Amino acid sequence: MPDSLQIALKNDGDSSNLHAYITGIAIQQGGQRCLLKANGHDLYFPQNPPSIGTELAEDCAIPLGHPGSTTTVAIPQIAGGRIWIVEGKLTFLLNPGPALVEPSVLNPSDPNAVVNFGFCEFTLNHDQLYANISYVDFAPRIPIAITLNQASGQSQHVAGMAPDGLDRLADSLRQQTQTDGRPWDKLIVQHEGRNLRILNATHGNAVGANFDGYYEPHIDEVWRRYSSGACMKINTQAGPGVMEGRINGNGELMIGEEAFSKPSSADVFGCNSGPFTTGPSPTRNAIIPRLAAAFHRSTLLATEDQPSAPSTFYCQSPTNHYARLVHEVNVDKKGYAFAYDDVQPDGGEDQSGKVNAGDPVLFTVTVGGKSAARGSGRTSAQQPVNQQPQQYNRAPPPPPPGTQQHEGGWKGKLKGFAEKHLQ
Repeated sequence: MPDSLQIALKNDGDSSNLHAYITGIAIQQGGQRCLLKANGHDLYFPQNPPSIGTELAEDCAIPLGHPGSTTTVAIPQIAGGRIWIVEGKLTFLLNPGPALVEPSVLNPSDPNAVVNFGFCEFTLNHDQLYANISYVDFAPRIPIAITLNQASGQSQHVAGMAPDGLDRLADSLRQQTQTDGRPWDKLIVQHEGRNLRILNATHGNAVGANFDGYYEPHIDEVWRRYSSGACMKINTQAGPGVMEGRINGNGELMIGEEAFSKPSSADVFGCNSGPFTTGPSPTRNAIIPRLAAAFHRSTLLATEDQPSAPSTFYCQSPTNHYARLVHEVNVDKKGYAFAYDDVQPDGGEDQSGKVNAGDPVLFTVTVGGKSAARGSGRTSAQQPVNQQPQQYNRAPPPPPPGTQQHEGGWKGKLKGFAEKHLQ
């Protein structure tokens, strides 16, 4: 596994005012929070600021150049990383710690609240590069695609959205509101007359989209079914194998020796509260993603076997129409639409918009969506910021106290990678 990796940032849109920021946790520098500098090969380590909300001492925006151009940068091993893409510039702030305050789409007072930006997520560690496009928090206006070229000659590609993807998603959510009367349309955030982004229903309360009670009729029906003789079968895809589930006399869903209470709609949307709270039991922690995904996709009435085939997803009502439509408007139908969207049956095709390999050679992030249906691959017009990455041999200082980072994407997997490789 290389100590560093080249990332090609390709402008596949119409704007010459696009920039990238790369943030994460520097594995080889003792877990310090870092940003890649604008020169594309050095790391910037924010220092402890004198007060809350202090601006960064350095502008780390990497210009993507004119449409059609590609800029190549190099990163060392980084965990919990994000590649932010923005029209214009983003504002990152520091709180004492130092704690990096990342752009928020939920806080209307955030300096980036009306800025057009999106991101993909990655970790490059001793074992592999693992990256994905994420819609767990929101769907951005800027389409982002990713391609991974491997030393073996193989490549993996996630196409993302076409340039009109967000507008199509917004139109479909408005139609869904007309169909079921639920506030899917309120998830659409507009600025200056255009659709800026669409929030995941998990964050609906931030924009007045109240989904309280939404899943409860479905949950009640699931409880009735598995109280009356039906047997749920959860393939943990781990040591415990396939486990059976039924409702016991106390009204709990018993899967093996693990008891699950009825979830609420908030539990289903968020996947991390109520019965979906992970803990010390490896068996329970293997069940939770598969059970949460089944509720999210409304598949527990369609089949007793979980994880189920994609043909069963989102076919029952109620279901998560944000997730359904996110997949529909992505060119290859892939992308993390909720926290456990990587759950799939054995041998099934990935739904989550991820790429991963232990022999990465080039990771390409393509911005703009004009060629979304085609793989990026290696480009002949790359304009390297610096082809010789720095070796980063500084002695590692102790890790900083708690950093402020939004955990979207694969629900803390990146954070888990960081913790594993910083111990």
